[in-house]
Amino acid sequence: MKKSDYYDIVAKSSHMTKKTAKDAIDAFLSEVIKTLKKGDKVVLSGVGTLSIGKVGPKDVVPFGKSDKRVTVKSHHVVNFKAAKPLRKIIW
Repeated sequence: MKKSDYYDIVAKSSHMTKKTAKDAIDAFLSEVIKTLKKGDKVVLSGVGTLSIGKVGPKDVVPFGKSDKRVTVKSHHVVNFKAAKPLRKIIW
């Protein structure tokens, strides 16, 4: 699903205009991003937890070429841990 699909769904189910739904979803996503940037967790009850993790530097062999090794710098990633209700539905 695309973000625009969510705008339609929220607008219809909440009896609001598409613009109001768009503003609400965009505000929510903006706050999620701000929270993650600060290094805090985002807990969505019944869905899961988003958090930031750090991956250390590592040597890799790109595309199976055994002669050339490339070092990937340390970087941050977004982790997602599904909540129990979501796991029960999916798995």
